[in-house]
Amino acid sequence: MSEVAKFFAEVTGNIDRLKADVDVQALSRIWLREITSYKYPYNFTWMGRPIIQLPQDVMAMQEIIWKVKPDLIIETGIAHGGSLIFHSSMLELIGGEGQVLGIDVDIRQHNRVEIEKHPMFKRITMIEGSSIDEEIAKQVFDFAKGNSRVLVILDSNHTHDHVLKELELYSPLVTKDSYLVVFDTVVEDMPEDFFSDRPWGKGNNPKTAVWEFLKTNKRFEIDKDIEAKLLITVAPDGYLKCVED
Repeated sequence: MSEVAKFFAEVTGNIDRLKADVDVQALSRIWLREITSYKYPYNFTWMGRPIIQLPQDVMAMQEIIWKVKPDLIIETGIAHGGSLIFHSSMLELIGGEGQVLGIDVDIRQHNRVEIEKHPMFKRITMIEGSSIDEEIAKQVFDFAKGNSRVLVILDSNHTHDHVLKELELYSPLVTKDSYLVVFDTVVEDMPEDFFSDRPWGKGNNPKTAVWEFLKTNKRFEIDKDIEAKLLITVAPDGYLKCVED
């Protein structure tokens, strides 16, 4: 076995041990619970734009994008545009003609201005409208035609019904060995009253939508290795690998 192979074999062993360590997993959930009130993910930017993600999840997405090398990355939910900029910069590093498509029900003008003047905007297209609107979905499918490797990220409205509809609408676009990533599944792991000012919460969130979706869709499997090695993630059970055409 080469030295490189030995290194990655050791990493695999580390991840397997983390999967089995319920105490360290519990500590990670406690940490997430305690920092949520501080809006911790708001502290970070990517190339100058707020990304509103945990650094660990950004690292996971970097690994996924580099491995999959998608022609197209589709993301529902734009906010300040940091994720779109991040995805575009990764495609720029990979080279080729890869594109990023962002969908949001309300692209605020001050965010649109900052995104459109960013040097990474050259790979970005934005659609304003609800991601579960049939006409918007048709625009997305038309845009996706001809792309052989597609990655989809869901990060908009976090209610069960909304995310389940997004999963049903956009999962067919994801190509084998790529990913369908559902963010903020961690809502299910937080206390009952944690999101009292939001329409989502325990029992009604992206994770419950993922569980419902996977009951009937066999094209996807939860990639437990990703959340095991991250420990700190807003997407437990949310990294779905496409295992069938």
